[in-house]
Amino acid sequence: MNPRYILFIHLVFNDMLQLTTSVSLVVLGNIFYRINVSLCFLILTFAMCTTINTPLNLALMALECYVAICFPLRHTELCSIKRTYILIGCIWAMNVVLVSADIILNVATEPKRLMFNNALYCDNGNLFRHPASLKKRDVSYIVFMIAVWLTIFCTYLKIFLAARAAKATESTCRDAKKARNTILLHGFQVLLCMLTYVAHFLIRGLISLFPKNVSEIIFVVYLIVHILPRFVSPIVYGLRDNTFKQYLKRYLLCTEGGGVNIQAATKPRLQYSKPKR
Repeated sequence: MNPRYILFIHLVFNDMLQLTTSVSLVVLGNIFYRINVSLCFLILTFAMCTTINTPLNLALMALECYVAICFPLRHTELCSIKRTYILIGCIWAMNVVLVSADIILNVATEPKRLMFNNALYCDNGNLFRHPASLKKRDVSYIVFMIAVWLTIFCTYLKIFLAARAAKATESTCRDAKKARNTILLHGFQVLLCMLTYVAHFLIRGLISLFPKNVSEIIFVVYLIVHILPRFVSPIVYGLRDNTFKQYLKRYLLCTEGGGVNIQAATKPRLQYSKPKR
């Protein structure tokens, strides 16, 4: 019942889908090399949507922090549960439309290669190679990155000014500084996510320097570009939150006896109490 945790859980769920699809592509590509075209379309659709979703979700999390610090009295109104779900739905709908446009364009321009070819190597550049599709992808990536970076920069600046001005109470100043650090972490993860858009340039440069280690270079770049940014979310954002940390200790360390109290578990600010020995 908290927009912050809804966005966080959506980010983790989105990254789980992204890891599942990307790892599936790597495994299928190394085992079978060529897979069915329909299956490739399905996996790549989820992979591309979830890849674009991550920075957009981080921008929404930055906006939520900004509203919570700079407009605390209107936080419930501006960041309602309904609006949070609507924004998440808009993100998915927009990305599905963009990927569907690529699929329709390539099927319409190359029907023989895609429809009558039972199998091919499933890669984004191999499947969506029409010039218009490549240009649209580059433009959409640039627009998304500019929008996300502007959002993170503006929210960080506003929260930074609020942290300097919040000298009335120690708790307010502490919350503002913590939100400012959270925005910095958002920026760091967006920077890691941006490596996805320059991965092919990085692979080409490394292969030109080390032509005998092509497989090793591709695998290491895959780990850095696709795996590492997805490990940042649950570790950094989850463990830094006091409420989430309390539930983590309670359920992972099995400190509650007699089952789980569902009504108590749904309270967002439930205080953690150590069990009596």
